[in-house]
Amino acid sequence: MTGGRPTRRAVLAGAMALAPTLAWGRQRQASTGDAAGPPPIVFVHGNGDSAAVWINNFWRFESNGFRRNQLFAIDFPYPLARTDNSKPQALRSSAEDQTRELAAFVAQVRSTTRRRKVALIASSRGGDAVRGYLKNSGGAEFVSHAVLCGTPNKGIVISETMLPGSEFNGAAPFLKDLNSGANDLVPGVEMMAIRSDNNDKYSQPDGRYVGFPGKPTGVGYDASELRGAKNVILDGLDHRETAFHKLAFGAQYEFIVGQPAGTLFIAQEPLPTLNGKVSGIAEGVYTNLPVADADVEIYEVDAKTGERKSNVPVHHKKTGVDGQWGPFVAHSDAYYEFMVKVSGQPTTHIYRSPFLRSSDIVHLRPQPFGKGDEAAGAIVIMSRPRGYFGVGRDKFSLDGKVPPGITEGVPAVSTGKLAFDATPRTVVAVFNNEVIPTRTLPAKDNHIVVAEFTN
Repeated sequence: MTGGRPTRRAVLAGAMALAPTLAWGRQRQASTGDAAGPPPIVFVHGNGDSAAVWINNFWRFESNGFRRNQLFAIDFPYPLARTDNSKPQALRSSAEDQTRELAAFVAQVRSTTRRRKVALIASSRGGDAVRGYLKNSGGAEFVSHAVLCGTPNKGIVISETMLPGSEFNGAAPFLKDLNSGANDLVPGVEMMAIRSDNNDKYSQPDGRYVGFPGKPTGVGYDASELRGAKNVILDGLDHRETAFHKLAFGAQYEFIVGQPAGTLFIAQEPLPTLNGKVSGIAEGVYTNLPVADADVEIYEVDAKTGERKSNVPVHHKKTGVDGQWGPFVAHSDAYYEFMVKVSGQPTTHIYRSPFLRSSDIVHLRPQPFGKGDEAAGAIVIMSRPRGYFGVGRDKFSLDGKVPPGITEGVPAVSTGKLAFDATPRTVVAVFNNEVIPTRTLPAKDNHIVVAEFTN
C-alpha cells in the first residue's frame, strides 16, 4: 500500500490458512508510548446498535492474548442519529452528543487501566464520533490507533436535496468540516479504514438503499475510505461485516498489535459467565437506557427442537435500575432461550447459539410486533445483528424458506420474519454453519420469538 491507496485484501493475504492455535502473550509492543504492550481497546458501535454487537471481536482478541479487562465497548444512550444533525429530536442524538460521550468514556477507560492512550475500533456511525473526537475534541492526545469499519466518511450521499442536514450527508456541515483538510489524517494517531469492495449498502452510486432509488448519491464504492490513511478492502463483505467478520478482526488486530493474529478462531471456555443489561423502546425508538423491573428467565433448550429441557428456568432475575440481568454461569455447548418481559412490550423469547466465552455485553431488547403481527397465530423472526443476509453469498433460511423481503443484490436486510398458525412446533433458523432451533408461541398471548445469530 502506497500513498494511502487501498490494498486489496491487504493484511489478510493467506489469513484463512491460519492454524487454530492460540497466541497468548505473543503480541509485539505497539507504538503507543506505553511500556505495557498493546493499548486497551475501546469499541464504538454504530447507528441504532449497542455494545452487544462486539461480542465476537472481544472473544477473538481474548483468544489472541488480550486480557478481558483491556477491552471496552461504549453504549451510547441514544444510538439513533437525528434526521437533521442540527435540530433536537426526541430520543435521538447528534454527532456532537456522541463525540462528548465518547470523550468521557475514553477518559474513564484511561483512568481504569492507567494507560495514557487507547485504540479505537468503530463500526459505521461510530466512526463519526471517533473522527469528531480526534479532530475537534482533543482526542488525538489519548488515542494511538483508530480503525473505522464501514464508516461513511465521505457520506452516504453528497447532496443539497437528499437527506438535508443529515450527519451522513457529505454536503452537510458535520462531514464538510471533517473532510475540509487536505487529507483525513490526525497527527499522532495511526488511522485505518476497512471497507467492502462494492457490497456496502451505504457506499453505492445509486440511492436505492437510502430511500432514493434511481437517483445518483454522489458517492461511490469507496465512500468509507480515509484519505491518506491505510485502507483495506475486504471483498464481498457487507456494511456490518466490515467490523464484525473474522477477516475484519484480523485486520484490526494486525494494525493495532503490529503482527498477524495467531488465530481467527474463538477459544472456548467450558463455563462462561454471562451478563448484560435489558434496554427498551420508547415511542417506537430503540434506546440503550437500562430498563428496571424487567423479568428475565433463561431456559436450556434442546439443540435440535428448541424445546425446554425443564419448565424451571436455569436463571431468573428482575432487573434493578442498572438493567443488569445476570450474572449467569452457562455451559459453552448448551443452547438457551432468554425470555424477556418488559412492561408495555411483547414477551420476547430470544433463542441463541451456545456462548463460547464469558461476556458482560449480552444485552437484551424486547422485540415489538410489526403491523398485523398480533393477528397471526405465531411470529418468528431471524435476526443477524452483525451482518446482512446475502442471497447467493450465504446459506440461510427460516423454517426451510427464505423470508419475504430479502432480495438479491447488495446485502441490505438483517432480519427475516414468518407467520405461523397457533399450533406449537419447532422452527429452525439457519445462517451458514449456525443453526438455531426455536419454538412457536401464541401471538394472541403477547409472545414473539427471535432467533438471534451470533455470526
